[in-house]
Amino acid sequence: MADENYTRITEFIFKGLSSHPKMQFILFIMFLLFYLLMLAGNIIIITIIQIEPPLQTPMYFFLANLSFLDICYTSTNVPQMLFNMVGKKKTISFSRCATQMYFSLSFGMIECVLLGVMAYDRYVAICHPLHYTVIMNQITCVQLAVISWSSSFLSSLIINVLTLSLPYCGPNVLNHFFCEVPSVLRLACTDTSFTELVVFIFSIIIVFIPFLLIIVSYAQILLSVLRMQSASGRHKALSTCASHLTVVTLFYGTAIFMYMRPQSKSTRAGGKIIAVFYTVITPMLNPLIYSLRNQDVKGVIKRAIARQRT
Repeated sequence: MADENYTRITEFIFKGLSSHPKMQFILFIMFLLFYLLMLAGNIIIITIIQIEPPLQTPMYFFLANLSFLDICYTSTNVPQMLFNMVGKKKTISFSRCATQMYFSLSFGMIECVLLGVMAYDRYVAICHPLHYTVIMNQITCVQLAVISWSSSFLSSLIINVLTLSLPYCGPNVLNHFFCEVPSVLRLACTDTSFTELVVFIFSIIIVFIPFLLIIVSYAQILLSVLRMQSASGRHKALSTCASHLTVVTLFYGTAIFMYMRPQSKSTRAGGKIIAVFYTVITPMLNPLIYSLRNQDVKGVIKRAIARQRT
């Protein structure tokens, strides 16, 4: 009955990354450049994987999924952030905030699971090379991709339903640049401990379990590499994993810090900066990391440039 006395807010106001007009303009130019680089890089990765037969393998199938996911993930948040930086009205309706929060969390969860799947793919390729094509066949790859996407969408739905079912009566100022579950929960007009517990449990399931899979996979890979007699074989095996390990470090390091740390006032200010890394910086760097550290991708790009010159 007490909930009936709440006046539910209809919109949220973003505090953003800065309140200074000059700094906002600088940030607008910077993040617009980041966003365009992210789009160009990931579209190039997807395109060359689709048109180049040598890249029609499970590893690059999952890489194409990751590139498409990064486009969706960043496009959920950055356009709204850019609009708020140059617009006078820095608000978002409750329904749009709910939609942004759902898809942002979904795509973030998908990336966690997908990175775990990619680590398992590298484990099978290096530790069981003779059975690789049998284990990681086309049907299995599609099934793993579907599981990654569907399980994350369902998990995000549960978290968002619980978050949005809480009463929000004010204040309505979000200390963030997009709608994210932890920042929205802080504005609820009731005890949020149960919802925070659910978020933490799903963080363990969707974030920590794939992370453990990555650790176990690479521990097995390392043992297998150390047993190799050929130095060139060791180098090739490690080079195929270097790009993925770099991406895992960037994304998981920031995501775990954001979602699996104790929430306190002293850590909230840094939360926005951490969010910039896993929503903007990492998706922008992923194509660059894979193109610079991956010999197959570099070879395809060089051949494409050579064809254009001739």
